[in-house]
Amino acid sequence: MFNVDLLTYLERFLTEERKQRFIQVLQSRTKYLTVAIEDVFQLHNTSAVIRSCDAFGIQEVHVIEDRFGQRLDKNIAMGAEQWVDVNRYQTTTECIDTLQDMGYQIIATTPHNDSTFLADFEIASKTALFFGTEKEGLSEEVMQKADGFLKIPMVGFSESLNISVSAAIMIQQLTQKLRESNLDWGLSYSEILEKRLDWTKKSIKNVEGIIDRYLLK
Repeated sequence: MFNVDLLTYLERFLTEERKQRFIQVLQSRTKYLTVAIEDVFQLHNTSAVIRSCDAFGIQEVHVIEDRFGQRLDKNIAMGAEQWVDVNRYQTTTECIDTLQDMGYQIIATTPHNDSTFLADFEIASKTALFFGTEKEGLSEEVMQKADGFLKIPMVGFSESLNISVSAAIMIQQLTQKLRESNLDWGLSYSEILEKRLDWTKKSIKNVEGIIDRYLLK
């Protein structure tokens, strides 16, 4: 059961401005749309995608680290890891199975297939956007298991964009569509309370000692 009294106690260590900022940001957070990043080699790209998720209100990111291991650049993420929940997987299969069990449709982002253009894509159910490696794109497994395909229309000589650029464009447009829709896209009341507590803890120095003293009361 959620400890509301603990949250109230810890928020006393925040400025009122910071407390209200957390509440404001959480009103725009969503898990209805999520992002999965598959085996991205350039470590700054994964970190930049996480930063974009934070900027545009996506609460959860799923990172598949099968071939290249953990390649998250904390300097590029610029603290976004504190505010976005990063779930790591060793295999693509594990990631897809987990997301499907949670009710997400799998949407592969690719410029090569008969993909839906971004402006025409409608989010009718919980959606996980998959982004692949810089040169090879998404694995055959993702392409085979995808429920749909999505691309950004381009009119120049380049047929693809850097993954972090593509992700930022898609995330911005799709989160904007969500907020303009009648879908129940926001976090639940309990999820908001949990994140308020999580973010508050991350904002307080020596928080474990403070919690220990609170529990001894």
